[in-house]
Amino acid sequence: MPTMRALRLEAWKSDATLTEVPRPVAGPGEVVVQVGGAGACHSDLHLMHDFAPGMLPWEPPFTLGHENAGWVDQVGAGVTGLEPGLPVAVVGAWGCGRCAHCRAGLETYCEDPAAAPVPGGGGGLGLDGGMADYLLVPDARHLVPLPAGLPPSVAAPLTDAALTPYHAVRRSLAKLPPGSTAVVIGAGGLGHLAVQVLDALTAATVVAVDPKPEAQKLAATSGADLVLSPGDGAVEQIRSATGGRGADVVLDFVGSDSTLAMAAASMRQLGDLTIVGIAGGTLPVSFFGLPYEVSVQTTYWGNRAELVEVLDLAARGRIQAEITTFPLEEAAAAYAGLAAGELTGRAVVVPFTEHTPRP
Repeated sequence: MPTMRALRLEAWKSDATLTEVPRPVAGPGEVVVQVGGAGACHSDLHLMHDFAPGMLPWEPPFTLGHENAGWVDQVGAGVTGLEPGLPVAVVGAWGCGRCAHCRAGLETYCEDPAAAPVPGGGGGLGLDGGMADYLLVPDARHLVPLPAGLPPSVAAPLTDAALTPYHAVRRSLAKLPPGSTAVVIGAGGLGHLAVQVLDALTAATVVAVDPKPEAQKLAATSGADLVLSPGDGAVEQIRSATGGRGADVVLDFVGSDSTLAMAAASMRQLGDLTIVGIAGGTLPVSFFGLPYEVSVQTTYWGNRAELVEVLDLAARGRIQAEITTFPLEEAAAAYAGLAAGELTGRAVVVPFTEHTPRP
């Protein structure tokens, strides 16, 4: 049986290792994708180092990589409309496909996870992901053809790093008319794209908050109107910039105790506070703890229809991820740089730079 390279998480509380595994073969309804880009996400570091047996509905071993794009390599029986060589992006969340949410395209919020390929996960999240030469996708509905001119290595990180903030911004669009203010806390891999999405979709004033000079510079070049460092003066600066009213929308891409406290103190009445980051912080909520009618919500990823819109924005140059590419044999180094805070934007592992027909 032909083999391929794959970056595998063999056990919790361990680094992933590059190894040889059997190359996947497409069964009925399935598609094999030759991987042209797999984004290295900070949540993968949590998978490697912060989880233990029983904490998630699935266990290692599996191949990492939930931000994927490439070329159709092989289609199974019954698959139509996809031909080998077609460049595609992979929708990361794989639901049951039958519940009300899945039928509405909201597979991130599948209500029958036991019937999904893996409960509450997808490729790189309980099942084999794209940090490999090839990726098996269980259903053709999880693939989106790439717009012309958008290569897989550029599209791959957009499937999460742009889709997640796009979903968060889109649900708050009614609160972001001209004259409004949006605050982005954390201007890293997702945050710098949140700034671009806000700039592309709204006329709001965009404030970015990050402690790192490199991230601050990236936020400014991404379109932020005001860039701040976190700390005792950040809330006062936000309120000063808004005439004392506070921010209409705050998107927290960190999610720590300190960033959530800053977000709450920065809010305007009737605003949206959206928690995207998974740093594990908590936000006390009481009658007098937040301005009146502030809505607090979490979001998880985005859906297929939104990914189509994200890829369209990228193809037209309205959003662009800041990326550093690594060959597959250096995937472990990409995660090491991510863990050390040495990367600006997003790391993308590139197993193939162009489509190679299956022998």
